[in-house]
Amino acid sequence: TIALSWLGHDLLKCPMDLWLYQELIHAQRPDVIIETGTFRGGSAHYLATLCDLVGNGRVVTVDVNAWADEPRPQHPRLTYIVGSSTAPDVLSQIHKIVGDSTKVLVILDSDHRQEHVLEELRLYQQFIPLGGLLIVEDTNVNGHPTYRDHGPGPWEAVDAFLAQNADFIADRSQERFLLTMNPRGYLKRVGGKPSRHQQ
Repeated sequence: TIALSWLGHDLLKCPMDLWLYQELIHAQRPDVIIETGTFRGGSAHYLATLCDLVGNGRVVTVDVNAWADEPRPQHPRLTYIVGSSTAPDVLSQIHKIVGDSTKVLVILDSDHRQEHVLEELRLYQQFIPLGGLLIVEDTNVNGHPTYRDHGPGPWEAVDAFLAQNADFIADRSQERFLLTMNPRGYLKRVGGKPSRHQQ
């Protein structure tokens, strides 16, 4: 059920999460959507076409690999960045793209080891406005309830992040479709404000 395609381009997402993303984009009209973990580019292309439909926004997607086993889709609202999502030069490029935009949505879906996801959370929280979402994908691994042998991953990173940061909560209302790959992964900013100097 997660091996899907969007306009002919493969993406690995739960259909219920994809439906939720279109609702969020319609409601929030983000100026910039940041995605870490590009793979074949299908999900970034999906997000970019949703931006087309609502008439606002652009997508920047980051991956350590410059290549994929299939050609990545091109779209005027879509920018690819090659590098680690936590590297200073990548963050610098993202800062330039975001600029003064205050409506930003972030989706973390790259390296799923706990330490990497936690570092992403610490770095990318700076872009999230009050009431905005920082989405951590695949919190269901490491026995929550899938892939029990994965080892500490996104779920554990969310635990550590929320224990250290009272400005975010896990917004369980985003799980109303019940089937999600991101349980407790929809993190909503409820306090503080973005600080673009946390590099």
